[in-house]
Formats: sequence, structure tokens, C-alpha cells
Amino acid sequence: MLITLSGISLAWLGAAAWLDRHGLKEPPAGDFDAIVVLGCRVAPGGRPSVSLARRAERAASLSLEGRAPSVVTTGGVGEHPPSEARAAADVAIARGVDPSAILLEERSTTTRENAREARALLESEGVDARRVLVVSDSYHCFRARRIFCRHFETVASAGSEGPTRARTRGALREVAALAAHATRLTR
Repeated sequence: MLITLSGISLAWLGAAAWLDRHGLKEPPAGDFDAIVVLGCRVAPGGRPSVSLARRAERAASLSLEGRAPSVVTTGGVGEHPPSEARAAADVAIARGVDPSAILLEERSTTTRENAREARALLESEGVDARRVLVVSDSYHCFRARRIFCRHFETVASAGSEGPTRARTRGALREVAALAAHATRLTR
């Protein structure tokens, strides 16, 4: 029994480490139709959480490199206003992204909803978005890319790198989320 639990623990840790490393790979060369920043918690006082700020900063860097003409920030209002999308947009604008290039998707609360609502927003704005670059925490990129593939023709990801403790905790949780996601796909 102890050997089995040790094996499971090692496999879990290995999967978490792989997810984190995989998400830190540079996105493929080339241009995209839009960069989509996945939402994350807004802290009291309307400040973006560390994770949300890092995602928005990563997206701003990619936008300023000319990787896509539009940046879609996603996420509704959680426990603290403003919306996750607004908080991320404010960070991107502070980093130099032209406000007219940013589209706010302020309804979603999950990664699935981020994908569906980003697609609907881009279509409503007349953007023929076939190729998107999704920005999230490094450990979340693998699953996010798979979810977005249901709504977009080509999906790449760019992971943001947060503090080690938060990344470790998040990556361990993401292994469970990925398993749950895989289970839903097989039903």
C-alpha cells in the first residue's frame, strides 16, 4: 500500500512539473488573429491578483511584439470588482498596449466559458479569428489549449511564470483538473 501511494505521489508530482515546464515553452513563430488572456481572481480594492497581472503582462509583451492585432481579456466579476477582463486590460494598457486593440469579454467564469465567449465576442466584432494565442499560467496552458481547440482552428499558448509556491500549488491542482477534463471527454 505504501509503495502504491508513493508511486501515485511521484506520478502526480511528475505530471505537475511537466505541465509547468510545458507551458513555459515559447509559442510558435508567426502571427495570430488574437491574443486571449484568461481571467483570474481580482484582489480586494480592484487590484489584479499576481497571476492575473502576470498573464496580462505576458500578453502585453506579445502584443507589443506584433504577434496579433487584438487582445481579448476574459473573465467576469468575481468576489471583488472590477471584472477580471477589466483588471487585465488595465495592466495591458499600462504596459503600452493600445486601448483600441483590447476587447473585453466580461461574462465568463471558467476556461470553457473563456473560450466560448471569446469566440462569440470576436465574431460580434467582425474578427475572423482562426489562429489564437492563449495566455494563462504556465501549468494551465496544456488544458486551456485543448479547450480552446473546440472553438478555434489553430490554438497556441504562452505561459506566464508566477511565484514558485503559487506555481507549485497551481500545477498540483491542475493535474486533478486535467484528469476531470479527460473524464468528461470520455463520457
